[in-house]
Amino acid sequence: MLVLDDLDRGLIHALQVDARASFTLVADILGSSTQTVVRRYRRLSAQAGLRVVALPAPRSSGTHQWFVRLTAATRTAHDIAVALARRSDTSWVRLTSGGTEIVAIIHTTPTGPGAHALLLRDIPRTAGITAVSAHYLLHTYLGGPTAWRGRVDTLDAAQQARLRDEGVTGTGPGTSTSTAGTASGEPVYLLTDADRLLLDALRDDARLSYAELAAATGSTASTVSRRLAELRARGALFFDVDIDPSLLGVTVSALLWMQVAPSHLDAVATELAGHHELAVVAATTGPTNLVAHALCRDADELHHYLTRKVALDAIARIETAPVLRTYKAAATLRVG
Repeated sequence: MLVLDDLDRGLIHALQVDARASFTLVADILGSSTQTVVRRYRRLSAQAGLRVVALPAPRSSGTHQWFVRLTAATRTAHDIAVALARRSDTSWVRLTSGGTEIVAIIHTTPTGPGAHALLLRDIPRTAGITAVSAHYLLHTYLGGPTAWRGRVDTLDAAQQARLRDEGVTGTGPGTSTSTAGTASGEPVYLLTDADRLLLDALRDDARLSYAELAAATGSTASTVSRRLAELRARGALFFDVDIDPSLLGVTVSALLWMQVAPSHLDAVATELAGHHELAVVAATTGPTNLVAHALCRDADELHHYLTRKVALDAIARIETAPVLRTYKAAATLRVG
C-alpha cells in the first residue's frame, strides 16, 4: 500500500486550504519543486484516489439532505449500495453493521414533481430492502466545508496564511476552501442554471483550468474566473479533498448515532465538533438526533474515545455502527 510522507501530507493539507492554489505556490510553501509537487499530485490521484471536488452549499442549491439507513439482506446489500453510489443525488454511501445496513446522504428537492422521489418511490420499490429510516439533516457542526483534522495537521499557521493570501495565481483565486454559507443577516444566494453548469464541470475535478472550464460551460476564461470568485465569496460552493482515510493511518471507521435531550443538543454537538477523532457532527431528526463519524487508528483508540471522551451525561443513548466499506465519498465513486 502507498505510504504517505510529509510532502504528500503537506500537499493534501494545502489543497484543503485552497483547492485551486497553483502548484508553484504549493511547492514554494512546502520547500519543494513544482515538478515534484505535480508528480506527487498525479501519484496520489492514481494510487490513493485523491480528488479535489467542488460542491454546492445546500442552502444555495435549494436542496435538502437526508441521512438514510437501509437494512438489506447481505446478498443484496452490495448491489443496492453500488446503485445508490452511481446516482447523482447521493453522497457518502457506506456499508455498515456487518454488511446488512447501507447508510447514504440523499439530496432532495423540496418541491416539484420529482421531490423526494428516491425516498418516496425508488427506495420502497427496491427488492431486498427490508427497512428504511430517514433522518433530515438540520444543522452541520463539523464536516462539509470544515475538513477532518486528520488531514489538515501538517502546515503551520504561517504556511496556511500564505496560501490564503497569495493563492491568486495559477488555477484559481486564493480564498479559503473552508468558507461556506452566508453571513448572518444576508439573504441566501440561489444558484442559477449557469452556476450549476459551472459546478457540474468542477464536481469531478475542481482544479480544471479556467480555459478548460470555459470550454465545458461555453463561456470565456475571464467570465468563468469572475463567476467562480463570486460564488466563493458568496459561500455558494465549497471545495473538498477526497482521499482514502486509511492512507492517513485510519483503520477503524464508525458512525455514531446518538440520542440527546433537545435542550442539550447544541452544547453537546459543539463540544463533539472539537474532537479530533470526528470528521462529521450533524443534528438530525429521528429517534437519534445527532450523528457523528469517527475515524480512529485502531479499535483501542475507538474504545478509548467512546468510553472517555464521548461518554457525556447528556447523551442518553449511543449506537456505534462500524463502516465496512465506502462506495462513494463526497462526490468520488469508490466502486471497483
